[in-house]
Amino acid sequence: MLTIRLPDGSARQFDGPVTVAQVAANIGAGLAKAALAGKVDGKLVDTSYLIEQDAELAIVTDKDADGLEVIRHSTAHLLAYAVKELFPDAQVTIGPVIDNGFYYDFAYKRPFTPEDLVAIEKKMAELAKKDEQVTRKVVARDEAIEYFKGIGEAYKAELIGSIPADQEVSLYSEGKFTDLCRGPHVPSTGKLKVFKLMKLAGAYWRGDSKNEMLQRIYGTAWAKKEDQELYLHNLEEAEKRDHRKLGKQLDFFHFQEEAPGLIFWHPKGWSIWQQVEQYMRNVYQVNGYQEVKAPQILDRGLWEKTGHWDNYRENMFITESENRAYALKPMNCPGHIQIFNNGMRSYRDLPLRYGEFGQCHRNEPSGALHGMMRVRGFTQDDGHIFCLEEQIAGEVTAFHQQAMDVYTAFGFTNIDVKLALRPDNRIGTEESWDFAEESLRSALRACGVEWTELPGEGAFYGPKIEYHLKDSLGRAWQVGTVQIDPSMPGRLGAEYVAVDNTRQVPIMLHRAIVGSLERFIGILIEHYAGAMPLWLSPVQVSVLNISDAQADYVQEVTTKLRKAGLRVQADLRNEKITYKIREHSVQKLPYILVIGDKERDANTVAVRARGNIDLGVMSVDALIERLKHEVDTKA
Repeated sequence: MLTIRLPDGSARQFDGPVTVAQVAANIGAGLAKAALAGKVDGKLVDTSYLIEQDAELAIVTDKDADGLEVIRHSTAHLLAYAVKELFPDAQVTIGPVIDNGFYYDFAYKRPFTPEDLVAIEKKMAELAKKDEQVTRKVVARDEAIEYFKGIGEAYKAELIGSIPADQEVSLYSEGKFTDLCRGPHVPSTGKLKVFKLMKLAGAYWRGDSKNEMLQRIYGTAWAKKEDQELYLHNLEEAEKRDHRKLGKQLDFFHFQEEAPGLIFWHPKGWSIWQQVEQYMRNVYQVNGYQEVKAPQILDRGLWEKTGHWDNYRENMFITESENRAYALKPMNCPGHIQIFNNGMRSYRDLPLRYGEFGQCHRNEPSGALHGMMRVRGFTQDDGHIFCLEEQIAGEVTAFHQQAMDVYTAFGFTNIDVKLALRPDNRIGTEESWDFAEESLRSALRACGVEWTELPGEGAFYGPKIEYHLKDSLGRAWQVGTVQIDPSMPGRLGAEYVAVDNTRQVPIMLHRAIVGSLERFIGILIEHYAGAMPLWLSPVQVSVLNISDAQADYVQEVTTKLRKAGLRVQADLRNEKITYKIREHSVQKLPYILVIGDKERDANTVAVRARGNIDLGVMSVDALIERLKHEVDTKA
């Protein structure tokens, strides 16, 4: 007798081995029809998987996150199937699942066109409608190589050739198409109903620029039509919010070929930068950080000690002077350790908190650059805390609250916390990793937050907490981190005098709240679609006259607002007031003041808020009180 335990705590018994599909059918016809895959003792498997001993089983449907991944994985195979039907000479390579969809890379004699995508998508729909069964077969590696060589799939044969010879591989077939895959897949193509091909791109075989260029087809797939429609709508909205377009439209910044990966800040954009920096500087000060500044260029010898010269040099900008090699710093931590080392430190001095708006440079590949989101020169709200082991939990707990307060002030309320744990390639003892990871868990428990753990995604020197913000379109952005580093201080000779007068190496915590200011401002621009909240807006108020008769009063109002600490501009151009209002509205200004004879004579202003909201007439003093309250409360 075989016992299957289900997620609701119930159990079902069978006389002998049973497939996932048979268990689903035993539970009910509706579940059998909805089943896409199964999870047997935590492992995702096909519905055809045979359970031969007692196990825990969850039936996976399109309501589950795993179900959506199976749909997308299977749709990638459906794409390859359709391409082979339409273009038999095309060779298939790899087709993984990615965020919100999938892609598949092909080798073909000519470039695919947008018209080809339309035809391929139509063919995919035809094949899905056939509802062909998807079957799995396990074969020896060499047998698989010979099979794919025999049907002219050289890339697939090469891929399988990199698998150890004594291993077996699984092949999935649907109709006339067979592909290499670990699976699982949907039981039949009829389960694939909602998908769309998105775009074409180039991709090197195996990601190596020395190899041939392939053609990548991106697609998206969903369980429900309305989910796909929402995703496509958000893509359109994201296109409108693209910070590169808005940066140019709103005169914030620009890029040019002479400085790839670097930003030319215009006065309005630099004003946003200053507001972010000054706000974060205040966060430093009220939380006991001492602001420091370390050199931009450091000698090669220091980078050899940190390990960067051997392991990170291709990402560093190198220069020479008087037969000495230097590097522009890609990170700030070594400089902060030099400041710590410049004097005798006692355990009484700890925790010691340094903060720096440190400008870093990393030689990112040109193909990876993406506006402000991926640059070669950036500035971090970087900080390092030198502390004792017993101080870690308190410092991390305090940092967490600082970070959450900052994100709220900038308008982010949906925040995921993740804990990245030890990677395979790491330094330090298992005991030190156990201590570091449990210290971070303990701090998060003390904060009363839920978190997701990410095995294998920590830094090589220590685990880290990550903060992922969700913007107004629901997109996640990883910004802040706090990391435990018991390694680098020792490598660079950092010591303090302990209570027993011995010399000990401090623990160092790396911490940043917004991370790269450039990237964070890019996120802000897209989050707000360029309509920045009042406290961040480069121009907070624009004062418009209807005719020359109000020019002097406009200047008087402008001066009074400016003296109140507001960023204000006067528009005295000889243009129609409707034209001026429309033009300033396009610039997404928070407030527009209109002044005619009536307002001038009464010492008032007519106030329009962003979105063409008429707030009526008010005194200048009342307006100033309103605006200052909005700035102070970060409303």
